[in-house]
Amino acid sequence: MTVAAGDASPDAPAAPGPLFKLPQALLVFALLMAAILPLVDAIGRPLGGFHIPGNNSYLSQLTLWIAFLGGVMAARTREHLTLSTAELLREGRPRDLARLFSYTIAAAVVAVLAYASVGLVKADREAGQTLPFPFVPKGIPEWWSECVMPVALSLIALQFAFGASRRWSGRIAALAFVGAVFAVGHFAPALLVKAVWPIAILILAAALLGAPVFVAMGGLALLLFFKDDVPVSAVSAEVYRLIASPTLPAIPLLTAAGYILAEGGASHRLVRFFRALFGSLPGGIAVMVAAVCAIFTTFTGGSGVTIIALGGLVYPMLRDDGYEEGFSLGLVTASGSLGLLFPPSLPVILYSVVAGVPADSLFIAGLLPGLLLIVLVAAWGIRAGKAKDRAGAVRPKFSWKELGTSFWAAKWELGLPVVVIVLFATGKASLVEAAAAACVYAIVVECFVMRDIHPVKELPAVLLKSAGLMGAVLLLLSIAMGLTSYLVDAMIPAQLLSWVQSSIHSPWVFLLVLNVLLLVLGSVLEIYSAIVIRAPLVAPMGAAFGIDPVHLGIIFLANLELGFLFPPVGLNLFLASSRFKKPLPSLYRHVVPFLLILGVGVLLITYVPAMSVGVLKLLGK
Repeated sequence: MTVAAGDASPDAPAAPGPLFKLPQALLVFALLMAAILPLVDAIGRPLGGFHIPGNNSYLSQLTLWIAFLGGVMAARTREHLTLSTAELLREGRPRDLARLFSYTIAAAVVAVLAYASVGLVKADREAGQTLPFPFVPKGIPEWWSECVMPVALSLIALQFAFGASRRWSGRIAALAFVGAVFAVGHFAPALLVKAVWPIAILILAAALLGAPVFVAMGGLALLLFFKDDVPVSAVSAEVYRLIASPTLPAIPLLTAAGYILAEGGASHRLVRFFRALFGSLPGGIAVMVAAVCAIFTTFTGGSGVTIIALGGLVYPMLRDDGYEEGFSLGLVTASGSLGLLFPPSLPVILYSVVAGVPADSLFIAGLLPGLLLIVLVAAWGIRAGKAKDRAGAVRPKFSWKELGTSFWAAKWELGLPVVVIVLFATGKASLVEAAAAACVYAIVVECFVMRDIHPVKELPAVLLKSAGLMGAVLLLLSIAMGLTSYLVDAMIPAQLLSWVQSSIHSPWVFLLVLNVLLLVLGSVLEIYSAIVIRAPLVAPMGAAFGIDPVHLGIIFLANLELGFLFPPVGLNLFLASSRFKKPLPSLYRHVVPFLLILGVGVLLITYVPAMSVGVLKLLGK
């Protein structure tokens, strides 16, 4: 799971602040430039094809900086993606010891990754590649920009060592362990080769006890390459295979847009509009909750922001309207993951990058399945609303005046998804250019039209909040490429595919097993981690069973959306428990009805492919 925006754990010590002032400033600059550069191309294209020379190269380098500097911010606020199993530890000494162990291992792994990235920078320095730059005929060396990798990873390692304990003795012990790892690697490398599997077990144990997922993946990749006598810089080299992805910059841009909306007054205006639209219907307030949460999740990517930002608004409305406490808690918790299949959802884009499936096809195919899940939740809300009405509750009266007023107040937020979809669907802009337009649109609306966010005093802080999630996702994806490369070279996916084909002979049975597996993984892994880890393995299996890759992607994402609610450690369960101060066992009981009806929806999505690929065929895709 991931800690919601700005909710750094109170027991997470921060490293000295001055070290992070410059990275923060550079990160804000990189984000703003990443939003401006694609728009220059998009606007300049119809004006005679004007563009900035080397624009794509600069955008790739900016994405690199956002990934690694965002990783620094995520380490500082403990927003790196971790397994939910760490939350099961008791407060006090058990959790302190687990943090000391897991963060010490994390510091050592990240320090070695920093060393590996130095090797990459040296190799690229010798290659002599340059970036075009005004008034510099030969351009500027590309390796200058790549230096952000070892510097950022060193800062992350320092933060992990500093966060291993509240006491200086624990922090010094963590730093000493890092030094010991380098000493053994330098003076007795054969010892490390002999101890590869015990070390791998230590790394996995650290992940179970709270170390970020990217640490586990990076540590395993380093070990496996080292075991085969391959330079550990091979792990860092795989980052560039990812940076070359043409859709990758859309992830930080859309993340920033979602956080800007969340920090402004968008949530209040959207809730008011949907309440005016649905409030007078049977179960209208419940339908409103499902609708507004779906829209909000579409832009915030299911990172937990929806429950944190909207929970305090919609939960009291449900209670005031006469809904029972249990139903209200279950509805808000379930609705926090709706909308993940709609454009411009970040998980869809991430799956597109990892699995190599066109993002536009996934978005089109996800429209009906996404609507089905919303309708199922809304229908359950209508059922509860009718029961409430029979008990004597009075619904608010419909008002055309309030509907018009609330629509006018929320017109800019309601227009944002329309702008993105129209730009992308009509071919006027690429996905990255549409994402840049969304980011700039959100800034203009919240800072200059609605004036909810001060462009100088508050906007940089909002961008830094969003950077934690950006860094967590992009750094995980970058480091995971190293492990994926090793697994492919070692023929692991092929061997796994052979085993599955020999054990399972029916595509229907394969899909059922996949549903169960993804449901369980979705409750333990944060959705971005699950996509990065599982999609490269699942995609070839689906192809072997003749399952359309787009349909498989929708099944994959719909199952992970359901995993948010799956006990005992689904992300939405923890966030709702924290937000509403309710014990987890009581939430389990309240979300079961929603888990069951959404489960029916996922089965329909799985076994009725016409809902997804059928739409593509109708459109000639």
